[in-house]
Amino acid sequence: MPRFGPATRDALLAAALAVAALAVAVAWPGVRALDAAGAFLLLAAHAPLAVIRGRPTTALIALVVLVLPYHLLQYQHHALVPAEVIALFAYAVLGRRVRIVLGLVAFVLAVCVIGMAMRAGGASVREQIAVVEAVVSVVIAVQVWRSHRARVATITERAERAERTREEEARRRVAEERLRIARDLHDLLAHSITVIGVQAGAAAHLVAGDRPVERAELAEVLNAIAATCREARTELRGTLQVLRGTDVGGPAVLPGPDAIAGLAEAARSAGLEVALSADGAGAAPPEAGVAAYRIVQEALTNVVKHAAASRVTVTLAREDRGLVVRVADDGRGPSGAGPEGFGILGMIERARSVGGTLDAGPGEGGGFAVTAVLPFAGVRSGAEPVTPG
Repeated sequence: MPRFGPATRDALLAAALAVAALAVAVAWPGVRALDAAGAFLLLAAHAPLAVIRGRPTTALIALVVLVLPYHLLQYQHHALVPAEVIALFAYAVLGRRVRIVLGLVAFVLAVCVIGMAMRAGGASVREQIAVVEAVVSVVIAVQVWRSHRARVATITERAERAERTREEEARRRVAEERLRIARDLHDLLAHSITVIGVQAGAAAHLVAGDRPVERAELAEVLNAIAATCREARTELRGTLQVLRGTDVGGPAVLPGPDAIAGLAEAARSAGLEVALSADGAGAAPPEAGVAAYRIVQEALTNVVKHAAASRVTVTLAREDRGLVVRVADDGRGPSGAGPEGFGILGMIERARSVGGTLDAGPGEGGGFAVTAVLPFAGVRSGAEPVTPG
């Protein structure tokens, strides 16, 4: 069987309906027998059905213009009912401004049928009233169909939008979790490897020196390296448990202000003189405490690697704005260009993750200073952080 396109199928359907309508009008003529003018109007009224898919408004108007004289001349009325019903439903599905156009069509057809009923009289009145009822029923059915389609389309759109929103939210959370884990790994590994490198260098210097090496002194340096390795291993295990979604070995304990003393001790073992004041950090919420720990960890790592400092001051104080974290050293300060790597950027992101801000730049008396304000509310403020320099 040949496969026809939509336009060809519409033309064939219109031709079949026209032949059937012509046969009905000839077999049951009704008030007035079908003549040449009536046959022309009857066949021409089916022609718009062939193009109604592409031009619904034009086709419906043309059909109304052709059927009005046909009905007014009292030809067989029921022969055109299938074409009129199909045109109304097609326009309901394809057309625009459906209520206005369909209401106008219903009014014109109703006036036409009432006029014909008044002219015919007798039993024909009941017949014409039935035609009016059919036209009104078609218009009502068209409106119900259109409303149902609009409601289904709205529900479908809302469901698709909700699904897209859920998928976007899931992707956003995955990206945020990956960024958090990346920051944790960077802070942990950069600090631990830097401290271990400095401690190992000190041990190598002791062994390669001219003076005799005391066993206790060397053991102290090696114990410091071992302690740093154990702390790094513990934190790394907790981070990997989060990444794998397992709880093997028990839940990991989040580092906080209480663990900053360990960071200070590790920095001392690397040859720095560290002054620590953390009396105001005891009441900090867990989110702010973790952020403070990571900021101090990264700041001390930068001091050990880049500052060539001999002294560093770490201060955690509680103020009205929240927890204020400050790490200042007496090193050489910024070199003029921004520091390489992602250390300061990572500290800024840490502060922003709890709604805080961070300022990194030259200290008042020289060296370099990092100051972070971490609000206790834990709500994102949306304020832009102050960039280094």
